[in-house]
Amino acid sequence: MNSGEWSVYMARCRDGSLYTGIAKDVSARLLLHNSGRGAAYTRSRRPVTLAYLETGLSRGQALSREAAIKALPRALKRRLAEAPVL
Repeated sequence: MNSGEWSVYMARCRDGSLYTGIAKDVSARLLLHNSGRGAAYTRSRRPVTLAYLETGLSRGQALSREAAIKALPRALKRRLAEAPVL
């Protein structure tokens, strides 16, 4: 198994809020969010766009990083989301 196949992402919702999640295929996950089948949180806040991305993580690393990002104060999350996506 490839240990670096997971990504952590933040999606910016139509209302300006941020959703953080993990996925193996972020593009496919964003399509699910925008189709209304991605997550309950994003269902009523479509469309969503990619705001932040970290790649090359194991599943455990991605879950840990997701939790760390979700624990950040709103201002720091917004700062991450405003940084260029590499």
